[in-house]
Amino acid sequence: MKNLIKVERARQNLTQAELAERVKVARQTIIAIEAGKFLPSTILAFKIAKVLNCKADELFELEDRDWL
Repeated sequence: MKNLIKVERARQNLTQAELAERVKVARQTIIAIEAGKFLPSTILAFKIAKVLNCKADELFELEDRDWL
Protein backbone atom coordinates (compact mmCIF):
# COMPACT_ATOMS: atom_id res chain seq x y z
CA MET A 1 0.00 0.00 0.00
CA LYS A 2 1.30 3.44 -0.79
CA ASN A 3 0.41 6.63 0.98
CA LEU A 4 0.46 10.37 0.45
CA ILE A 5 1.05 11.37 4.06
CA LYS A 6 4.34 13.12 3.33
CA VAL A 7 2.74 15.16 0.54
CA GLU A 8 -0.27 16.20 2.65
CA ARG A 9 1.90 16.87 5.67
CA ALA A 10 4.17 19.16 3.61
CA ARG A 11 1.15 20.92 2.11
CA GLN A 12 0.02 21.77 5.61
CA ASN A 13 3.50 22.69 6.80
CA LEU A 14 3.57 19.99 9.48
CA THR A 15 6.71 18.19 10.55
CA GLN A 16 6.80 14.47 11.20
CA ALA A 17 7.18 15.25 14.89
CA GLU A 18 4.12 17.51 14.92
CA LEU A 19 1.98 14.93 13.16
CA ALA A 20 3.23 12.20 15.49
CA GLU A 21 2.39 14.32 18.53
CA ARG A 22 -1.12 15.04 17.26
CA VAL A 23 -1.92 11.36 16.64
CA LYS A 24 -0.09 10.22 19.80
CA VAL A 25 2.61 8.03 18.24
CA ALA A 26 6.40 8.19 18.05
CA ARG A 27 7.99 10.16 15.23
CA GLN A 28 9.63 6.91 14.10
CA THR A 29 6.14 5.52 13.44
CA ILE A 30 5.35 8.35 11.03
CA ILE A 31 8.75 7.89 9.37
CA ALA A 32 8.09 4.15 8.90
CA ILE A 33 4.56 4.71 7.54
CA GLU A 34 5.73 7.36 5.07
CA ALA A 35 8.53 5.04 3.90
CA GLY A 36 6.07 2.18 3.37
CA LYS A 37 7.80 0.02 5.98
CA PHE A 38 4.87 -0.03 8.39
CA LEU A 39 1.13 -0.29 7.78
CA PRO A 40 -0.87 1.67 10.32
CA SER A 41 -3.87 0.22 12.08
CA THR A 42 -7.25 1.34 10.81
CA ILE A 43 -7.64 3.58 13.85
CA LEU A 44 -4.25 5.22 13.29
CA ALA A 45 -4.97 5.71 9.58
CA PHE A 46 -8.22 7.49 10.44
CA LYS A 47 -6.49 9.63 13.09
CA ILE A 48 -3.83 10.70 10.58
CA ALA A 49 -6.51 11.49 8.01
CA LYS A 50 -8.47 13.55 10.52
CA VAL A 51 -5.41 15.57 11.56
CA LEU A 52 -4.58 16.18 7.89
CA ASN A 53 -8.21 17.07 7.09
CA CYS A 54 -8.47 14.27 4.52
CA LYS A 55 -10.35 11.05 4.08
CA ALA A 56 -8.35 7.89 4.75
CA ASP A 57 -8.83 6.71 1.16
CA GLU A 58 -7.29 9.98 -0.04
CA LEU A 59 -4.13 9.23 1.93
CA PHE A 60 -3.79 5.48 1.45
CA GLU A 61 -3.92 3.68 -1.89
CA LEU A 62 -3.89 -0.04 -2.62
CA GLU A 63 -1.31 -1.27 -5.10
CA ASP A 64 -1.70 -4.22 -7.46
CA ARG A 65 0.45 -6.44 -5.23
CA ASP A 66 -1.95 -5.85 -2.33
CA TRP A 67 -4.57 -7.92 -4.19
CA LEU A 68 -2.39 -11.05 -4.43
